[in-house]
Amino acid sequence: MRAGVALSRLSSSTFQFGNLNQFPTIYKPNLLQLSSFSRSSNPSNINLSKKKLFHTVSSAMASSFMPEQARVPPAIELPTPPVTKFKIALCQLSVTEDKERNISHARKAIEEAAEKGVDLVLLPEIWNSPYSNDSFPIYAEDIDSGGDASPSTAMLSEVAHRLQITIVGGSIPERSGGRLYNTCCVFGKDGKLRAKHRKLHLFDIDIPGQITFKESKTLTAGENPTIVDTDVGRIGIGICYDIRFEELAMLYAARGAHLLCYPGAFNMTTGPLHWELLQRARATDNQLFVATCSPARDPRGGYVAWGHSTLVGPFGQVLATTEHEETTIIAEIDYSQIDLRRTNLPLGKQKRGDLYQLVDIHRLKSQ
Repeated sequence: MRAGVALSRLSSSTFQFGNLNQFPTIYKPNLLQLSSFSRSSNPSNINLSKKKLFHTVSSAMASSFMPEQARVPPAIELPTPPVTKFKIALCQLSVTEDKERNISHARKAIEEAAEKGVDLVLLPEIWNSPYSNDSFPIYAEDIDSGGDASPSTAMLSEVAHRLQITIVGGSIPERSGGRLYNTCCVFGKDGKLRAKHRKLHLFDIDIPGQITFKESKTLTAGENPTIVDTDVGRIGIGICYDIRFEELAMLYAARGAHLLCYPGAFNMTTGPLHWELLQRARATDNQLFVATCSPARDPRGGYVAWGHSTLVGPFGQVLATTEHEETTIIAEIDYSQIDLRRTNLPLGKQKRGDLYQLVDIHRLKSQ
């Protein structure tokens, strides 16, 4: 692990950002700082001759545009993952009002996936509870206390250790300090909690005549983007609505993520339009793998999920997907594809560091 990668850690292999309130006001409005890096007003400097233009786009272009300065601090070199190839399972589960049933059902799906040789299991968003503001307070668990106070995560920990697999545990409602969160827990093969990600961007939308939902009525937004080293590589975690914010994925990529996992429950309005589009965009822009997992669709439920859990490769290609019924997708991730695609299409060397910067404030502060 490099020195200065992060300010705070949940464990020795988990990086998290601190509270933005501790930094100067100038940093708070946005993490992505677009700078014009002033040009001379001399028209001759703006209207380049064709000869100079062709020279600009020559092999020396990348160095003259200072691509290393597009990231401040510079992007972390992609770490060598513990494995090159492995199988991932996306468990698209049906969810009921019976919490005990939901937990045992998830356990069975994980066990069946492990029997097929998977090393990583991804569960859906809010898999132990109906997705509703009325349900969140009732089904919420005290994750930090563990044991009987959090039967859902206790099950994930036990199964991960027993089956020797990594689990990105979708998300469940969490109760902490008098507040509720939409929280994803990551467990290693040893059954230990490696990371806990609280949904950063709450799902508050209002499309008249189609869907209105406001998570902020009951939930509190998290404050720490989360990237974690696991037995299957470095993973950046987001939950559903988090996928819409490309800056988060860019920061994860700059910190050396191999894979982004987004448990999510897109709806019947935005799902057909945006679900696959956003996954492919995040994967293509950052040239890494993106995995998503949705609950199965229940037309009788108050909130109807789109389904279509999916794995996308670093060239934006859909490697595996499904429809809306309950199922488990098993697919292979080959990390050598990341290096291949970044060689084929060297976006990292072509960034215009003279025009824009992605400022990783917390890494910068730690140095």
